Amino acid sequence: MAGAPGELVFAPLGGVGEIGMNLSIYGLGDERRRSWLMVDLGVSFASEEQLPGIDLVFPDIRYLVSERRNIAGLVLTHAHEDHIGAILDLWPQLKVPIYATPFTAALLAAKRFNEPGAPEISIKEVALGSRFKVGPFDIELVSVAHSIPESNALIIRTPHGNVLHTGDWKLDATPVIGPPTDETKLRALGNEGCLVLVGDSTNAVREGRSPSEQDVARTLAELIKSARGRVAVTTFASNVARLRAVADAARACGREVVVVGRAMERVVQVARETGYLDGVQDFREMEAYGYLPPDKVVALCTGSQGEPRAALARIAADEHPEVTLSKGDRVIFSSRPIPGNEKAIGRIINGLIDQGVEVITDRTHLVHVSGHPRRAELEDMISWVKPQTVIPVHGEALHLHEHGELARRCGVKVLRCRNGDLVRLAPGAPDIIDEVPVGRVYKDGVLLVAAEAVTTVDRKRLSFAGIVTVSLALTDKGQLAADPALDLIGIPERTADGQVMAEIAYNAVVATFDSMPKPRRRDPDAVAEAVRRAVRAAIAEHWRKKPMCRVQVLEV
Repeated sequence: MAGAPGELVFAPLGGVGEIGMNLSIYGLGDERRRSWLMVDLGVSFASEEQLPGIDLVFPDIRYLVSERRNIAGLVLTHAHEDHIGAILDLWPQLKVPIYATPFTAALLAAKRFNEPGAPEISIKEVALGSRFKVGPFDIELVSVAHSIPESNALIIRTPHGNVLHTGDWKLDATPVIGPPTDETKLRALGNEGCLVLVGDSTNAVREGRSPSEQDVARTLAELIKSARGRVAVTTFASNVARLRAVADAARACGREVVVVGRAMERVVQVARETGYLDGVQDFREMEAYGYLPPDKVVALCTGSQGEPRAALARIAADEHPEVTLSKGDRVIFSSRPIPGNEKAIGRIINGLIDQGVEVITDRTHLVHVSGHPRRAELEDMISWVKPQTVIPVHGEALHLHEHGELARRCGVKVLRCRNGDLVRLAPGAPDIIDEVPVGRVYKDGVLLVAAEAVTTVDRKRLSFAGIVTVSLALTDKGQLAADPALDLIGIPERTADGQVMAEIAYNAVVATFDSMPKPRRRDPDAVAEAVRRAVRAAIAEHWRKKPMCRVQVLEV
C-alpha cells in the first residue's frame, strides 16, 4: 500500500528444503528496527544412522535471541510436533507471548506437564476463526482441514497488504471432526487482495485430490468388523479423527478400545477435555487388555513410524508387558511412513508376520489419507485467494519446485527461497534482500548442542571404526614406568590371519616409543601424538579402517 512506512519482510528459519522443523518470521519496519511475528516453532526427527544418540533437531534461533526485544509474539498454526515440538526447549531463550487455539494450547500444556523440568509457559488462548492483534500484525485465523484438530491458516494483515500463511492444510468436505477448510473466508481474502501466499508444498507432486477422512473411517469399520481375533490399530497419536473413527467402528461391533502408549493416552485425554471425543465411549486401561476376549478388543497403539520404544515395536518383539498378539490377529497401519522410517517400520511388520499376525497397510486398503493438499487442491487455493506471488514452503526441493511450477501455470508469480533468506514482500515486487543466521541444534539427552559440535562427529566415527585408548606412565627421565595399558572397543578381536588385534596395537605402542629419540620421550604431547598415529596405522594395515585413538600420558 502506497505510503506505508518501512517494509514487510519474511524469512523461513526452518521448514524450507525439508519436511519438519517449521519456523517462519515476518517483520515490519526498516533494517534498523523491525517488529517480528513468529509462526510455529517445530522439530524434525533425527536418523540414528546419521546422528547417533540424537533424537530431535531444532532450528538455530540465535538471530531471534538477538532480536527478542522486538518479537511481538509466536502464533501456532496447529499442534503437530514439527510445528510446536521445539517450544519447551527453545522458548526460555525468548520468553515471548504464545497464541494458540484451545486444543493446541491444551496439548502443549499436557506435554509440558509430562516433561520433568519443563518451563512454565503462559499461553494466550484464541478462539477458532478469531481475529486478534500481535504487536503491529493483524492476525485472522482460517480453519483448515488437516490430520489434527484446530489447524489454521493465518491471514496476516499489515499496512503493506495481506499475506496468507497456509500452515498445513487440505480440502476435505467430510472431515470426521472439525469444520472443512473455510472456503468462504479464503474467497473473501481473494476479493480483499492478497500480496503473497506462503504455502504448504508437501504433496505438490501428487495429482488429483486427497480422499476424505470419512473414506478411511468406512474402511476401518469394515476391517474391524470382519476381524475374527484381536485388532490393533496404529496411527499418529495426534490424529483425533482417526481415533474417533476406530472407536466408532469398535462400538458398532461390540469391541472395547484399549489405549496403548503414553503419547496416545495424552492426546485422548486432551481430546476429551476439549470436546473432540464427545459421545465416544470410555476407553479401557491397558491392564484390561489381557482380560478381554480376542473378538471383543481393539488396541490403539503408538509406534506407527517404527519408533523403537513405542508400544507396537515392543509388541512385535513380544516384549510388551501387557499386550500380546498371536496367529489370526490383525494389525492395521493407519498411517504412511515418514521418509527415512521405512526400515524401522519394515522390522516391525516382519516381526508381526513372524508371529502369524495379519498386517494391513495403505498398500492394499484405504486406511490412511494425508493431511496435505494434492495438486488440484493447490489449484483451488490459488484460484480462491488470487495471490500476486506464491512462496512455496514446507517441503523438500522437489516439492517446492512442483508447487512453484503449478503456481506459474496458474498465472501467478513465484519466489523460491531457502532457510535464512530474508525476503522483502513489500513495497515493490517480492525479492530476496539479505540473509539471517540459520542452522540446526541437536537435543542430546537433556542438553542442546550445536550441529557443528564434535560430539556427533565423534559418535559417527566411533560407530564406524571403534576406539583404542592407551595409557602410558613415564618417568622424568623419559622411560616407561610400567607396561602400556590398552583398551579396544568396537574393534575386531583378530585379523584375517588370526593375529590378536590388541597385540598388534600393543606392539605398535612399544615400538614407536622405543624408536623415539630420548629427548622427545620427555615430551608427553609428542609421545601421545606419535603413539596415536602408530596405533591407527597398525590397525588400519590389517583392517582397512582407522579407529579413533586416545592416548593419555602420565608423568610419575
